[in-house]
Amino acid sequence: MSDQLPDETPQEDFQIPLPPASFSFLVLSLRTQAELQLGLMRYSEEEKPEPNLPLARHGIDLMAVLLEKTKGNLTMEEHRLLENSLTELRFRFVQVSDDVAKAAAQKA
Repeated sequence: MSDQLPDETPQEDFQIPLPPASFSFLVLSLRTQAELQLGLMRYSEEEKPEPNLPLARHGIDLMAVLLEKTKGNLTMEEHRLLENSLTELRFRFVQVSDDVAKAAAQKA
């Protein structure tokens, strides 16, 4: 397999600088994925994304597993970031779930 893109331009020309790998970046990545699945982030002002509650719940559950499995091994800042992210996502999940249920009731 070639390391070149189809137009033969080296891949290095397309790389975006990434932040260093860290626990905080991992937590923020998982949080962003859950927020996307909850429909809290938009790609454009025109389209309102539909929430995917099962996938959002799965992402939140993964973060809860991470919190449980890293207990006692995190700095205070890392623990706060993960715990606060989980609290916020759980709250948003309930809000979005209620909104989805209300919208479904109005359609019926």
